[in-house]
Amino acid sequence: MESTLSSRRPGRPLSFNRDFALRQAMLVFWRHGYETTSIADLTAAMGITAPSLYAAFGDKKQLFLEAVRLYAGDPRAMADGIDAAPSALEAARGLMTAAARAYTGEDTPSGCLMASATASGSAASADVQRVVADIRRSVRCSLQAKIDQDMQAGRLPPATNGAALAGLVMAVMQGMSVLARDGMERPALLGIAEASLQAWPGDA
Repeated sequence: MESTLSSRRPGRPLSFNRDFALRQAMLVFWRHGYETTSIADLTAAMGITAPSLYAAFGDKKQLFLEAVRLYAGDPRAMADGIDAAPSALEAARGLMTAAARAYTGEDTPSGCLMASATASGSAASADVQRVVADIRRSVRCSLQAKIDQDMQAGRLPPATNGAALAGLVMAVMQGMSVLARDGMERPALLGIAEASLQAWPGDA
């Protein structure tokens, strides 16, 4: 491995489209999961050799983490989007609507990459599981902060359990991912999202 990496001269341009290769890797992880995806699976989909993969991305774990960042987007932008929503209810609706669309894309595998890729929960993927859990935790905390703002502004009852409400949204989104993997179509997932919002304090 070291000889392969050291043979690549600094500044030497890549002989492939890195962004395209990364997207292809993301789709493979999304479809097959982190642990069961092999280097051979990845190189075949990305159209590159194993030495090129290691030189450009480091190793399988680093490639997966970069694929997750591509999938999840900028965490700060996600937090800003939640904060900019007219209300916590609309932030929750926006998250679940976006999830339903992402889970049922025409050109992507069904379900959520982060849920699918780390479903095994074995010790071998503990590092990547922690990263994925941190991303979900960040979204949940941002939504809870928005709920707290609505409570302080009087838009939600003062006795609202913000942590439980934010957790409900995340739990529904995870369940929607499983149902999408089972073949449930987008309209049905959107219906589940709206039904879950009936638990929102006040008028959903």
